[in-house]
Amino acid sequence: MTAPIAVVTGASSGIGAATARALHAAGYHVVLLARRVERINELAAELSDRATAIAADVTDRDSLLAAAEQVQRLGGADVLVNNAGVMLLGPFSADQRDDYRQMIEVNLLGAITATEVFLGQIKASDRGDIINISSVAGRTARAGNGVYAATKWGLNGWSESLRQELLPGVRVTLIEPGVVATELPTHITHADTNAAVNEMYSHAEVTADDIAEIITFTITRPRHLAINEILLRPAGQV
Repeated sequence: MTAPIAVVTGASSGIGAATARALHAAGYHVVLLARRVERINELAAELSDRATAIAADVTDRDSLLAAAEQVQRLGGADVLVNNAGVMLLGPFSADQRDDYRQMIEVNLLGAITATEVFLGQIKASDRGDIINISSVAGRTARAGNGVYAATKWGLNGWSESLRQELLPGVRVTLIEPGVVATELPTHITHADTNAAVNEMYSHAEVTADDIAEIITFTITRPRHLAINEILLRPAGQV
């Protein structure tokens, strides 16, 4: 039996890279999608066999279509992990309008587009899984994270609808982490928010490997069991 194929978006760092490593260790052929080609090439070289790096941007449907063609030649995707995301927090103002559009295009439309492009392959599999990485912010909005929260609330609602449409053949799981030690907050453009959030994240105890372990556990359950939603936080996070 050939190794199942797992496509991971945003695989160049953080949860995406950790998930690729964990799924590879679990016997999957991992396909690493990201814009930062040098990083996914390094990760593919590290993993050696059963790893393929493909340059792709989830906001560019044509690049996803090209990636899907390559994955089809490998045998077709069994698993899609919609991990690509940005967290550009800050007070709501016109100054942040470019950040708002980027978050919507990456976090929400990116996941929708990647799923649309790979869905035919996943539905053709007898072991299809879609993992959508959301956030605690998809349940609780706070001052300064309004548009980010909106993208995650949207992802949550779409995931539930998709789950109902695709059952029982394809399982859809929503993962909602709290603070995780990744580079996510380093890209915040609002200076004061960047400083405050990075200070908080510098004390993060939950790691990307923790989330990757949960994802791997979820998709390796027997097919009669679907784990639809996992909300998790550091033990001390409100």
